[in-house]
Amino acid sequence: MSDKVKIFDTTLRDGEQAPGFSMGGEQKLRLARALSDLGVDVIEAGFAIASPGDFEAVQTIAREITDTTICSLARCNSSDIHAAGDAITPAKKSRIHVFIATSPLHREYKLKMSKDEVLDRAVKSIGHALEYTDDVEFSAEDAIRTERDYLKTVVEAAIAAGARTINIPDTVGYTTPEEISNLFQFLTTEIEGASKAIFSTHCHDDLGLAVANSLAAVRGGARQIECAMNGIGERAGNCALEEVAMALRTRHDFFALDTNINAKKIIMVSKMLSSITGNPVARNKAIVGQNAFAHESGIHQHGMLANRETYEIMKPEDIGLEKDHLVLGKHSGRAALKHRAKKLGFTLSDNQLASVFVDFKTLADEKKEVFDADIEALVMGEAISTSGPWAIDSLYVSAGSSADKSPEANIQLSHKDGRVVKGTQNASGPVNAVLNTINNLTGYDLKLESFSARSVTQGEDAMAEADVRVSTRFESYHGRGTSTDTILATALAYLDVINRIERRSKRLGSEQQKIAAQH
Repeated sequence: MSDKVKIFDTTLRDGEQAPGFSMGGEQKLRLARALSDLGVDVIEAGFAIASPGDFEAVQTIAREITDTTICSLARCNSSDIHAAGDAITPAKKSRIHVFIATSPLHREYKLKMSKDEVLDRAVKSIGHALEYTDDVEFSAEDAIRTERDYLKTVVEAAIAAGARTINIPDTVGYTTPEEISNLFQFLTTEIEGASKAIFSTHCHDDLGLAVANSLAAVRGGARQIECAMNGIGERAGNCALEEVAMALRTRHDFFALDTNINAKKIIMVSKMLSSITGNPVARNKAIVGQNAFAHESGIHQHGMLANRETYEIMKPEDIGLEKDHLVLGKHSGRAALKHRAKKLGFTLSDNQLASVFVDFKTLADEKKEVFDADIEALVMGEAISTSGPWAIDSLYVSAGSSADKSPEANIQLSHKDGRVVKGTQNASGPVNAVLNTINNLTGYDLKLESFSARSVTQGEDAMAEADVRVSTRFESYHGRGTSTDTILATALAYLDVINRIERRSKRLGSEQQKIAAQH
């Protein structure tokens, strides 16, 4: 049995389909690049049949990412498999992940199919998927609640049909470490043809056991873990990639297993995901939480001063958190900024560095000292957004509690096409006044679903990060903005959404024109 565990990342599929975590195509591609650099073996880029946007995202990632296997999920039916196959066609290394439920509960109430019908559908679907790629993964949905003898029959048939990976998912987060370890020991030793396939585990966190169950499955013989960055996913989430990767690395003495994960990239990818989705991790989150390497207790601090290993089983540097005594300020140059960004896990292209440096100089004029979190915010702003077409030239907001006056926003915007528009709007609050003014100036009628703002650095001149979730009649969008001014950060986040909508409309319009020209 291999001494390597494959990391199958489903952040862009299972993670992204969770409420509040949706991503646009450009955002998915950026995150896919980061995951590839992190060293994941397989990226499940999406569910191609789910929507035209999902199909496009999978196909783009398949075309752009060359060092990692790109996978699309598909139900065991011809239309799903056809969409998945078309989407992954450009990939240098591709996989189709087909699934069908096998538990009695799902067979009776969801599928309304007999055991034989489910088995026949699974075998035929694997054969169909093999027409597009020789790397097919089969999942028995709700495998944990499936009769063991029937699960054995289905898995044996799937391997015989040509599936190279067999996934045994704990779809509803129901199992325990002892139970799942025993099941994988059974499957990897008692299944006919077991040596021809890699067995995979996919655990959900409904009972808070996803990581423990995944590691137990590995002890039972699993050699692929399906997980998501920051543990995002349906309901309570998936097994957290950073946690299983660091558990295997830190306790190599116990597991004696390795992964291809470059641990020093973990914190950068975690923060990128948080910025893209607008969902920061909890302070006490293992590995990547703000408190993961913080010590306040006097006893702990005394031990740390004597020897770090008294209270730290990992070093912050292991996941890419490195301290740098080089102080950045308004006199710092590009070389210093590039050096600090690299220390924080970001490799900037010349164009990115030039863009970030302009914002850095502006920020440095406003602050006495620029902290690491400031640099991260600036770099992430460059990494997750594309300039224009709309930009804020000026913004002034008045607010207060006077009975005869209401908050007022005065805004000037400019567009890449040369338009310059100005407007003033009153509303019940300063944020509403700003957003209503931007709506009027740009001609959009968007509904604000949620809004949050938080400080991402320390001090009176701290950087603020604003996140908005906005919806049209048909779709929901997430926007993000950063500034030392909270209201301006909110305006930038809102305008980020409008710019994304315009860029997408322009791109779709160009594609429609090409199609029309071809006909």
